[in-house]
Amino acid sequence: MNDDHISRREFMVGAGAASLLFVAKPNWGAFLNSKDNLMSEPKLVSVPQAIPEKVYTSEKVGISRKTHDEHLKLWQGYANQTNNLRKAMAELDTDPAKANQITSPMRSLKVDYTFAYEGYINHNVYFETLGGSGGPATGAVADLINATYGSFEKWAADFKATGIAGRGWVYLAYDHDEKAVFNYIGDAQNTFPVWNHTLLLAMDVYEHAYYLDFQTARAKYIDAYMQCIDWAAVNAKL
Repeated sequence: MNDDHISRREFMVGAGAASLLFVAKPNWGAFLNSKDNLMSEPKLVSVPQAIPEKVYTSEKVGISRKTHDEHLKLWQGYANQTNNLRKAMAELDTDPAKANQITSPMRSLKVDYTFAYEGYINHNVYFETLGGSGGPATGAVADLINATYGSFEKWAADFKATGIAGRGWVYLAYDHDEKAVFNYIGDAQNTFPVWNHTLLLAMDVYEHAYYLDFQTARAKYIDAYMQCIDWAAVNAKL
């Protein structure tokens, strides 16, 4: 078999992909002008009803069930407010003459929406990636961490220091342009977004995530958190 040979299966896969590119092109104009688009009939997010049971294994390192149960109320609040804002924006007057950057419904709803929706997303990832055995990263994430930081230990030191320096969140994210991971600070739910990234790990460092168990000892909370990261869940996000 030479390098120019293409199997029938490869040909069919390629042809199928080409047909998607050139035949199944969506009619965005019709979608945006229809009465059934997402802005006129907003899609609502799913409000979490419980913390994933695996998360409660963090009790063995000092993050209590009580903390998680109280945290659930905040997670639900972000989901509910996301839905409320989507409904409100569906009714929003889009006349440019009524919008301004000081105070207007357009500004306030859209700014509040980023806070609510990103708060919902951040907590989704926080609880999705908790409840593992922690320790050194495994799989593809381990390879990426080693390639960027040199070793897991160097990454962990940077992650912990980022958690001390941040005011609300620490994100491990994959940069699709650089093909690398990086530890980012998020001072609030919606600050410092970086485009073309995939969020892999989100550590909540707001006081509500640890004060009940660790009071002001944030570093101890971070140490405990890192002992229950679910690396399989992190790898699944890649």
